[in-house]
Amino acid sequence: MNETKKETLHVIGGGLVGPLTAIYLARRGFDVKLYERRGDMRRGDADAGRSINLALTARGLKALERVGLKEEIMKITIPMTGRMVHDRAGKTELQPYGQKEDEVIYAASRGLLNIMLLDAAESYENITILFHQRCLECDVENGSAVFEDINSGAKTEISGGPIIAADGAWSAVRKSMLENVPNYNYAQSFLDYGYKELEIPPAENGGFLMEKNALHIWPRNAYMLIALPNTDGSFTCTLFYPYKGENSFAHLQTPEDVTAFFKRDFADALELMPTLTDDFFDNPTGALATIKCSPWHDGGKCCLIGDAAHAIVPFFAQGMNSGFEDCVVLDDILEAAGGTPDWADVFARLETSRKPNTDAIADMAVENFTEMRDSVTDPHFLLKKEAGFALEKRYPGKFIPRYSMVIFHPEIPYAEARRRSIEQDAMLEELCRDIQTAEQIDWNKADALMQELSIAA
Repeated sequence: MNETKKETLHVIGGGLVGPLTAIYLARRGFDVKLYERRGDMRRGDADAGRSINLALTARGLKALERVGLKEEIMKITIPMTGRMVHDRAGKTELQPYGQKEDEVIYAASRGLLNIMLLDAAESYENITILFHQRCLECDVENGSAVFEDINSGAKTEISGGPIIAADGAWSAVRKSMLENVPNYNYAQSFLDYGYKELEIPPAENGGFLMEKNALHIWPRNAYMLIALPNTDGSFTCTLFYPYKGENSFAHLQTPEDVTAFFKRDFADALELMPTLTDDFFDNPTGALATIKCSPWHDGGKCCLIGDAAHAIVPFFAQGMNSGFEDCVVLDDILEAAGGTPDWADVFARLETSRKPNTDAIADMAVENFTEMRDSVTDPHFLLKKEAGFALEKRYPGKFIPRYSMVIFHPEIPYAEARRRSIEQDAMLEELCRDIQTAEQIDWNKADALMQELSIAA
């Protein structure tokens, strides 16, 4: 896009957001060095790390499209049109995500996506990727960092160009900010739930043992199991379960405990999981954390991006998508800056633009856990969803369900989606108070209530 600049930028973290950040910067002519703690997964030198399946939605797809990667990455995805809800008897019901044909989300393997982003980054002559580089310390004020080669133990110091830290929820760079930036704000909150990853294998013929174009969910009020399809015919399942209590991981200590639990609560899934107990005891129990912090930057020498700045729980499928959206906003700011950017101003604008929105999606992600776990089988919730679709049809562009605003409308910032959804929910409660189906909506009342909604802040 621009001629190569002399300034070298350092991006720390070779997961998902790091390579995409590097690509955006390289397209603007910067020389970029990308540092990754793990080995090169493309050469079997490292695994893919966390592997809860990912869902690509409109915000992430927009970021990929801008750099010409959308079409290629879509080849490794599977469209999901809605939630396939499984009750205890094994009966299933599809709850569509939206009303339009293109209102779908796309399941993708974290590992495959990471590989494709690394390949894309490596195709740029002005991007250099360095693996096995553990960040030991970072001087955020002066923009320097020390790395240790995990294999040789050799240490390397970098300095000069700005550092952009995409090193994840447990960011080493953010830790340096917390320790060295005066009055640093940091909040970390964990759910009382952990997650365990399990698997449903492909059918013998390589096909799928369940409907492939859906996110499967077994909601059980205080806990749930979900399953997302993989391109090889398998499903990656994730059990979200309390750590303590009557129904909790604390009571699943033996293979017999696990089998009895699944037979009671997820019998139809159990029939498809021949390696259940092996998976359960071989795979670690993961934690679910929300992290908020500020500032994201210290002058113009260092800035956080993606999970390093705003880690969220996975229940709105927006962790990766919000990180990719960071890249779009950063690119817009650099476009407006032109020439040689003032990085202190660029980083300040990025945080000012993004933090209200990433705080909003962090809160909505926790709220969506309750919806997925409890509400998808609640008659009143289902009535409100039906009514929301009816209102969307009657007032196109004015009434948009919260899920749709977040997932299908990248032009609506997360904070605006949250604000509008609160008003809309109050409207739905009023309209659904004394009815049993959306066909009974009092449209005169609905017209009056719509006049009271503030569509844009």
